[in-house]
Amino acid sequence: MAGLENEDKQSGNGEPDVDPQTPVLRINQLDALELDSALEHLVWTQFSHCFQNCRPGILTPAEPELRALLHLLLWRFTLYSSSATVGQSLMSLRYHSTVNSSSHYTPLSPRQKLALAVLSVVPRWLQERSHSLLPWLGLSSLGPAPGRDSGLLQRGLRSALTFFSSIIKLASLINFLVFLRNGCHPILAERIAGAQAVFSKPSVVRDVTYHYMNRELLWHGFADFLIFLLPLINTRKLKTIIHSVVFRGGGDEAKRAVDGEEVWKECGLCGEWPTMPHAVGCQHVFCYYCIKSHSIADVDLTCPKCGAEAGQPELVSMQVEMSGR
Repeated sequence: MAGLENEDKQSGNGEPDVDPQTPVLRINQLDALELDSALEHLVWTQFSHCFQNCRPGILTPAEPELRALLHLLLWRFTLYSSSATVGQSLMSLRYHSTVNSSSHYTPLSPRQKLALAVLSVVPRWLQERSHSLLPWLGLSSLGPAPGRDSGLLQRGLRSALTFFSSIIKLASLINFLVFLRNGCHPILAERIAGAQAVFSKPSVVRDVTYHYMNRELLWHGFADFLIFLLPLINTRKLKTIIHSVVFRGGGDEAKRAVDGEEVWKECGLCGEWPTMPHAVGCQHVFCYYCIKSHSIADVDLTCPKCGAEAGQPELVSMQVEMSGR
């Protein structure tokens, strides 16, 4: 008897029969869509790499058709075969047909799977090809029809395509708002085809714990805070302060270097022989481009060697003595 009960709990494809009324988290459905989109992008990237040694732009004229073909190939070997996309399989989800009001799991019919493929591919292809459809159909102003009638027809068709595209986007927005309210059908194609995401296993254990999610949220929040805070910190001035505090004991050595005019032989910023040497009020000299760029970037610039406030750069006149043998 127990064996018969277990058999009754199995669906026709040998998988456990899950109650379709069990709610699926919205984030799981959105994550499945993101995984499907990432898979399409990965396949397209690998496909385009096959032609990287060919003439640049060789795939551009037929890119919308090639993307649609790759989408259909993925649909054939994922959704058509198992009633679930790759993203849904990773999230332990699958499609359930809502056409029949049955309390048991009902897989999608071939017609519903085909409707999902068409509703996913055709609008995207029309959007990418809308700018070239009218000339391809011979409805441009240079076509065989009279110029005035052809121009009116072309403008009318373009207005119709724009209006149709706007209606689709508005319907998608309304559908997404309804999804946020009810938790079903995140995309419009699923609602039209009568496909709903349900769990593929009776008890789904979360692989990602809430402790991990909280830690990730805290880390991302802290990273965003650092990204906002770091541009406000004057790193040059902070570096100068730390340098003056750490190497405070080297004052005698610096004085000897000044007395020996060693300081005139290198730029205080780049460390090279100073080009067009300029001074800013202290004993150190700098290249003109170094001190000018740093003073523009930091109005409160200080000397990185001694910490003195930098004034207006002034040209330093240097005398070079040449002694013959």
